[in-house]
Amino acid sequence: MKTNFLLLIGVFALILTSCESDDTADIIIEDNSVTTINNEGDGGGGDGGGAGDEAIALSGVYTSDLNLTADNEYLVTGAVLMAEGTTLNIAPGTTINVAPVGVQAYIAILQGARIVADASADNPIVFTSNADSPGSGDWGGIVMCGRAPINSTADGSTDTSTTEVGGLSYGGNSPGDDSGILRYVRVEYAGGAVDGNSELNGVSLYAIGNNTIIDYVQVYVGSDDGFEFFGGTVNASHLAVFGSEDDSIDWTEGYTGSLTDVYIEHTASHDKAFECDGYNTDFSNEGGYFSAPNVTNVTIVGTNDADNEAIRLRAGTQGIFTNVVISDFDEGFDLDGDMGDNPTGQGVLDGLLQAMDVTFNNVTTQVKNDTGFDFMDSDFLTGVGNGTGTDFATWGAGWAR
Repeated sequence: MKTNFLLLIGVFALILTSCESDDTADIIIEDNSVTTINNEGDGGGGDGGGAGDEAIALSGVYTSDLNLTADNEYLVTGAVLMAEGTTLNIAPGTTINVAPVGVQAYIAILQGARIVADASADNPIVFTSNADSPGSGDWGGIVMCGRAPINSTADGSTDTSTTEVGGLSYGGNSPGDDSGILRYVRVEYAGGAVDGNSELNGVSLYAIGNNTIIDYVQVYVGSDDGFEFFGGTVNASHLAVFGSEDDSIDWTEGYTGSLTDVYIEHTASHDKAFECDGYNTDFSNEGGYFSAPNVTNVTIVGTNDADNEAIRLRAGTQGIFTNVVISDFDEGFDLDGDMGDNPTGQGVLDGLLQAMDVTFNNVTTQVKNDTGFDFMDSDFLTGVGNGTGTDFATWGAGWAR
């Protein structure tokens, strides 16, 4: 979750004293971008993009639009940050390679900036590692910062918080925030932890609004979470996560959008398929409401190892799960909370946290109640055996790994 960790990146002058905007120093941005021909590329190879000697190197803060095309090779060598008012345009079929320097290299879309990566199934956009033998955590992934509401600030305010890495501002009072388009995009070998509380994911969505398009996006073999939603209202669809070493889908800070058609497949190293928090318990629920997305058409494939949970619901989260298939887990739904600040069980009693039409294959415990509230499994779970999940074989064809 969020922390006040400070990562200095040349052009940033930050003094972080709180996660609230009142105490967050302004970010001073100068154009320090680097877009040059790299004549010292290592040639890449393996399963990565393999940008060679003529790759265009990208790093720094961009204060004007950046246009990437499929007929060029690119190598991200450090943090790429798109400043307010700019757009990162990426043409269909473009591959963006990233130097395997861990969380020091990532792509961030700051508040008021946009990314337009709008491709097709037969011509996707790929972000990948340039390592000879690419692996999870080679780079930091994609970070998007919007102005949609978050519950770590007061409800209805324009206050902001700051991201776990980089100290970038996010949040506000614009549910219709438009941070761009990710469509038919694959993010490979990304994510990683700076320390125990500061992490980058495959795709980190900070206060992204519902005029942003997130559709047909895969995170493939990542070191941390696949997708993490920090508040916001974005409606994301056709999400695929394969081989994330932490949670595949994570939400917190009052996320209230929708997730439609989600496919998750675990490999040997993993945590939860979904980890769902109503608010960020490292701080407080200033907004006074909880995460409450609608999640529809989900297939989760586990590895049948001991003590693993498919979906963990905690910190008062609400939400409606519909049409789910869970295979090869010890626990299907694990509900955690208490009768104080984390009233997850109250959401069940109020009909605000439910799962409907769920099929369990080789799942030992369907529902585990650790909320402190008394309720029957049937108060939370109905339509057992009716779930068909998502048709990933169809919508993932041609572009997803």
